[in-house]
Amino acid sequence: MKATQSAASPEVSRLLLTVPEAAKALAISRSKLYELLAVGVIASVRIDASRRIPLSALESYVARLLANETAA
Repeated sequence: MKATQSAASPEVSRLLLTVPEAAKALAISRSKLYELLAVGVIASVRIDASRRIPLSALESYVARLLANETAA
């Protein structure tokens, strides 16, 4: 068990990632991720002034990339 995790509260997987976290997860630069966000290839949400990327949006993006690779 992690030191910051108590026995009473199981670890909760995160639903939203910051731009740097999402870029790191995709192994691309922040600039490239911002380009993909700008053209709507990857969905994101705003919470006040913060931009967050749903984990499901990253999974969908990767699934589309794989589908395009196998179709070609």
